[in-house]
Amino acid sequence: MAVVTFRDETATGKPVTEWEVSGLPDRMTVRELIRLRVREEVARYNARPGNRFHGLVRPDDAETELNGYRLREPRRIDWERQAQIAERAFLANGFFVLAGDRRAEDLDEVVDLSGDPDLVFIKLVALAGG
Repeated sequence: MAVVTFRDETATGKPVTEWEVSGLPDRMTVRELIRLRVREEVARYNARPGNRFHGLVRPDDAETELNGYRLREPRRIDWERQAQIAERAFLANGFFVLAGDRRAEDLDEVVDLSGDPDLVFIKLVALAGG
């Protein structure tokens, strides 16, 4: 079973957050890894709902803030809805995933986790006026 480190970084390589998940199969698709990541972060939020959500993608009806999203009021977030949003964002280059030393290109690409790779998620920010 593999242990994987999920890490968010800025486009300049500055680490933002990091956590490990153990007990994973040795091979998973990028889609499965994104869904796992989203399920974990939503479960952490739902255990202690607040006005801010720190996750990969913006929940419905939330406002983007520095390093997170502001919800109008604390509420439970549906991880499956968040996973759908994340998959669409990946396909639209809203963020990219580095698996080990290479960029994942496709949701159905299989990632070998047996070498304990880090999975780095880098969110891309749209430029104003661009």
